[in-house]
Amino acid sequence: MTVGVDTDAAEITGEIGAGMLAFVGVTHDDTAAQAAKLADKIWNLRIFDDEEGVMNRSVAEGTGEVLVVSQFTLYGDTRKGRRPGYSDAARPEVAEPLVDAVVSELRSLGATVATGRFRADMAIELVNDGPVTLSIEV
Repeated sequence: MTVGVDTDAAEITGEIGAGMLAFVGVTHDDTAAQAAKLADKIWNLRIFDDEEGVMNRSVAEGTGEVLVVSQFTLYGDTRKGRRPGYSDAARPEVAEPLVDAVVSELRSLGATVATGRFRADMAIELVNDGPVTLSIEV
């Protein structure tokens, strides 16, 4: 999995092999404690197959690789009209330190973490090998 910034220049800002892609969105009332809890959840969530094909292993028990990409559009509200509203997404000055806190905590847990670039247009290349896509709230 790779994430690149400025698709004209084809600059790769982060890349991992097999592992987990985590799109991280931040809302107004999120805290550093929640960022740490989210990192722990990402690290220990049992979503990878074991030897018997049962989702019983975490990224911690596998490759240990996580690609973290900040994604404010996760808080897009589509209940009214045809254009999403993003008022539930935290402002960049609040969101960036919390995304950085998730990355930092993952690294302290032992993860190899690659990232995108905050507030940049990014092209993300992903091979989704398996049936798991989750939304995690902590």
